[in-house]
Amino acid sequence: MLRYVLQRLLHGLMVLWGVSVIVFLLMHLSGDPAAVLLPLDTPPEEVAAFRRQMGLDRPLPVQYLFFLSRVVRGDFGYSYHYRTRALEVVLERLPATLRLAGAALGVSLTCALPAGVIAALHKDRALDMLVRLLVLIGQAVPGFWLALMLMMLFAVRLRWLPASGDVGWRSLILPAITAGSFSMASIARLLRSGLLEVLGKEYILTARAKGLSSVQILTRHALKNAAIPTVTMIAIQAGWLLGGSVIAEVIFAYPGLGHLAVTSVSYRDLPVIQCFVAVMAAVVVAINLLVDLVYAWLDPRVRLYGNGY
Repeated sequence: MLRYVLQRLLHGLMVLWGVSVIVFLLMHLSGDPAAVLLPLDTPPEEVAAFRRQMGLDRPLPVQYLFFLSRVVRGDFGYSYHYRTRALEVVLERLPATLRLAGAALGVSLTCALPAGVIAALHKDRALDMLVRLLVLIGQAVPGFWLALMLMMLFAVRLRWLPASGDVGWRSLILPAITAGSFSMASIARLLRSGLLEVLGKEYILTARAKGLSSVQILTRHALKNAAIPTVTMIAIQAGWLLGGSVIAEVIFAYPGLGHLAVTSVSYRDLPVIQCFVAVMAAVVVAINLLVDLVYAWLDPRVRLYGNGY
C-alpha cells in the first residue's frame, strides 16, 4: 500500500511540474512579459529596468529555473491591480470557491446517487424513464440560462434567496444548483449504467439464488463494484466544479476563484492568472490522490497492480 501511495505522489509531482512549465510559457506566449505586467503608460526606460530586475533579459531556461525557484517558495509575483502578492489574492478567494464546489458537489450527489439507483432498479419502467428524462434535461440546459431562470424565480419574484454576493449559506443555494446540475446528470447516468452492468453478473444471480434480499444484494455486492467508475466521475466533476464554475460565480457575483480569473484576464493580471492555474492544479492533484486511495479500498487489485491502472 505504501508503495502504491508513493507512486501516486510521484505522478502528482510530475503533473505539477508539467503545469509549472505551462504556466511559465503562458507568460511568454502572451507577448513581452514586462509589457504585460506593467501599466500601458510605463516609460520605456522603466520597462527595461523592470526586465533586468525580473531576469527577463536572460535565456529562457535560466528564466524558467528562476521562476520555478520562486514558485516553490509560493512567490508568483506581484498583482499590480490588487496591489499585493498574487498568492495572497488567490488564497483569499479559495475558501469561497471550496464552499461553492462542496455545496455543488453535495447537491449533485444528494440527487444523483438515489436517482441512479432508482433508475437501475426500475429499468425501463416509469421511474427509470423519468430519471433519464431529468438527466437529459440536466445535461442539455445551458448553465447561464439556468442561472438566470433561478435568479428571476427565487431571487427577483419570490425573494426567497439573495441574487448575488456572499452573505451566508443562503447565497450558496442558487450558484450550487447552477454549478451542480450538469455534474448531477453525469453521475446519475454513469451510476445507472454501472449498476445495470453489475446486476447482470453471475455472482449477483448466485446471491439471489442463495436467498439474499434485494437490499442486501445492492448494498453488499452491487454498489461497491459499480462505485469504481462512479468515483472516477465524481473526482472529475469535483475538479471541474473547482475551476469551471465560472458561469455561476460571474452571474451571481460570487467572490470565488472563477470570478477572480475572469477579472484578472480583463485586467491582464498575469501573476494572478498563473497563481490561479497552479493552485487549481495542486487541488485537483490532491483530489485525484484521494480518489486513488478510495480505489485501493474499493478494489484491492488496484494496490497489487497499480502500475497497470
